[in-house]
Amino acid sequence: MSTYPNAIAWFEIYVDDLARAKQFYSTVLGISFQDVPAPDGSDDLQMSFFPCDPDPAAMRVGGALVYMNGARVAGVPSTSTMVYFPCEDCSVEASRVEAAGGTLHKPKFPIGEFGFCAICLDSEGNTFGLHSMQ
Repeated sequence: MSTYPNAIAWFEIYVDDLARAKQFYSTVLGISFQDVPAPDGSDDLQMSFFPCDPDPAAMRVGGALVYMNGARVAGVPSTSTMVYFPCEDCSVEASRVEAAGGTLHKPKFPIGEFGFCAICLDSEGNTFGLHSMQ
């Protein structure tokens, strides 16, 4: 049995255009990103971090948008993993998706005692979810 409180420690969303993806998520989620230089200094890897508590003791799940040369086939959506972003009311963020260049696949719907979610595609063709308790 794991001693870690979270099932996930980190996530990455691979993109074809980092600037476009940052603009999309900034518009939909109302957040800012932190660009991080590639460890080897090359342009083959570009990362931009989602906001997250940097204190490792807080055990928050962090993540990044990532452009990595050769990691994706341009224009092919990635749907093998779903990332859900927390919201106060997911219909608010869902209402911003299409104007930001994405697609609202399934508007806000109930998931019983676990609240509500909406399913969307970002500007890069990646599927993601929005989750709220109201």
